[in-house]
Amino acid sequence: MRWSLDFPIPASPFPITNQSKILSLGSCFAQVIGTKMKKSKMDVLINPFGTIFHPKILSQLLDHALFQDPIDESGILEREGLFFHYSAHSDLVGKSKAELSQLWKEKIQKTHQYLTSGTHLILTFGTAWNYEHHEFGAVANCHKQPQKLFEKRLSKLESMLFDLDTTLGNFSRVFPELKIILTVSPVRHIKDGITENQLSKSLLRVLCHELEKRFPSVHYFPAYEIMMDELRDYRFYKSDLIHPSEEAENYIWGKFSNSFFSKETREKINEIQKIQWELAHRPLNPESESHRKFLQNLKAKLERMNVEFDFSKEIEFTNRSLKGHNS
Repeated sequence: MRWSLDFPIPASPFPITNQSKILSLGSCFAQVIGTKMKKSKMDVLINPFGTIFHPKILSQLLDHALFQDPIDESGILEREGLFFHYSAHSDLVGKSKAELSQLWKEKIQKTHQYLTSGTHLILTFGTAWNYEHHEFGAVANCHKQPQKLFEKRLSKLESMLFDLDTTLGNFSRVFPELKIILTVSPVRHIKDGITENQLSKSLLRVLCHELEKRFPSVHYFPAYEIMMDELRDYRFYKSDLIHPSEEAENYIWGKFSNSFFSKETREKINEIQKIQWELAHRPLNPESESHRKFLQNLKAKLERMNVEFDFSKEIEFTNRSLKGHNS
């Protein structure tokens, strides 16, 4: 008897290689995919403004990066001696307004650089529910401010579509070679409610469908559908029953790899992964002759791979280990 139902995912028209330059923005899943690519020695910038769940906020941040806008000081707030901004996650924090403004400027410039010279933009939408500050408007994070300052709303499809249609329309003119990958996060936002989460995810899926129809540079990857249909069992969630487990993340990553990576790229990633496993190896006896030979072989592999990828830190680590072994 079969206990799961899989479905074919065709090869993407926008393949990713080890030479690609990628910007990954959005919910926790953008962080997961971006981190796995980074570990595979790909050039990727991950959530420079922290985790962002709502399409409208992502659209606004991309607009700011495109035009390299300075920080909107009306969105700065202070909490316990630290300064935050309503357009970003609490990861973006300064000890003063000036420091926060400088950090914003650096993140904007870095994001603009990845858009200008990048090959792929990954956008992962988490929820269509949003909080609107009575004065500032839609926020990325409430930063533990009083609830009375905000109103929770379910965004209309037309509103989200208008925002992203404008943003991606500008991108198609300014960055014509940039390929855009859309996903709906498999993370369940059940604090909004079970039925409310399903309604939200439905709106996000239709949003992706409409954007894919409008822009030839846009392609959808079904991360949410994989979680809901192929992995529809609570054993594929972490203990909070909200976030996919590591096993589920790896399964979706495998599907993503098969869709976006060529056979050659997957082989290189597997080789890099094997080296990382060896780097994480902890010997029974660090002083043994067998471990010294292990380190020498590992160093040779790293130096060979360093021709194409940056393994300078790993080589330095191995040299220190060898030096400590020989001292």
